[in-house]
Amino acid sequence: MTSREMAYQIDGVDRPSNIVITCDHASNRVPPQVNSGSLGLPPAEMERHIAYDVGAAGVAGHLGALMDAPVIGANFSRLVIDPNRGEDDPTLIMQIYDGTIIPANRNLPAAYLRWRLENCYRPYHAALAGLLDSRTRPIMIAIHSFTPRLNGHAMRPWHIGILHEKDQRLALPLLARLRAEPDLCAGENEPYGGHLDGDSIDRHAIRHDRPNVLIELRNDLIRTPEQQRHWAARLAPILHEVMEKAL
Repeated sequence: MTSREMAYQIDGVDRPSNIVITCDHASNRVPPQVNSGSLGLPPAEMERHIAYDVGAAGVAGHLGALMDAPVIGANFSRLVIDPNRGEDDPTLIMQIYDGTIIPANRNLPAAYLRWRLENCYRPYHAALAGLLDSRTRPIMIAIHSFTPRLNGHAMRPWHIGILHEKDQRLALPLLARLRAEPDLCAGENEPYGGHLDGDSIDRHAIRHDRPNVLIELRNDLIRTPEQQRHWAARLAPILHEVMEKAL
């Protein structure tokens, strides 16, 4: 398997649903070709939210199985290169994140950036584009997670956040449905606001007028396999209900 083929993983490619579930920040893996497999951070830092979306891959995988939909996840850390940014975004390769300096990303030579683009970022997006193109009237559901608290900041109260900006067809009905759940604190464009030009939703859904939604789950609620299964089982029927009514 080439380094480019290792940039992503697709589960359930033959599942018949027109839904495609994505997990941009599924992994904290650093390819061996990138600074000998290390960004200069201790293992504990690579287990934090700065390196990947903790628990999101498990939720996405279970959700895909329940919805009979394919799931694609990036197989490299967001600190190697962030697939949820445009190629011209200044945060494409982070040099500092939530107070942590990433040594291997400082003063990065152009050739090293090019390797990460050509062997991680672009293969992932090409595979995602191909997966969506293989569906009739595809719907994109992006699964992310967020830390309960950034360094030096207040605790975040939301259990789940729904992000939107340019396309609200699914986001607003889903948000209303989640807010009808008495035990959930659901945030609109929380803990982050909307989308960025060139990010995954913009690139693969907005520009093609494909229905989409980005779901953020607080990562202390999805750390264990049991929690991930629980949230997938809770979200699957809600998503089916909302899509049936909204689309």
